[in-house]
Amino acid sequence: MLELKRLSGEALKDYIPELANLRITVFRDFPYLYDGDTAYEAKYLQTYITCPESVIVLALDAGKVVGASTGIPLKFETEEVKAPFIKAGLDIDSIFYCGESVLLSSYRGQGAGVAFFDHREAHARELGGFQYSCFCGVQRPDDHPRKPAGYKPLDNFWRKRGYEKQSALQTTFSWKEIGESEESPKPMTFWMKTL
Repeated sequence: MLELKRLSGEALKDYIPELANLRITVFRDFPYLYDGDTAYEAKYLQTYITCPESVIVLALDAGKVVGASTGIPLKFETEEVKAPFIKAGLDIDSIFYCGESVLLSSYRGQGAGVAFFDHREAHARELGGFQYSCFCGVQRPDDHPRKPAGYKPLDNFWRKRGYEKQSALQTTFSWKEIGESEESPKPMTFWMKTL
């Protein structure tokens, strides 16, 4: 039975090494194919530590972090995340951004994914003032050479949570992919729901 714990800001500090390793492990799989390092991860996660309005939902098994999900008011995110919304004329102060959800494969199918969304949306409602919740996902072609047989995208899962793909809201994130010598841009598309 997984234990779920919701934390904000400075309370995340003690979990940074475990979170960094978890992100590297989970994002190494398709569709991200991320070839990450712990130094970058620790720097990335600082955004959530320094923002008192952030949230992270931890999934723990006997005290060990096996999953995590992050969220933060969009106004505190990077320019590459905010830019599509600003360009579309949307009020970024009214949008809560759900960062990643990562869960070790052996713990999937036990309800943690649904709980991650529920906790982040509850956090946004508790903060108040948010009309929308959003997140983004990487776009890979159907014929990608590293796509595993039987791979199923999470689109249906996200739709069941009330999110709809916003094809007009796109950006790029850069990371080093397995087999690459340096970072390259990856197309990302946002999904949104009304809170």
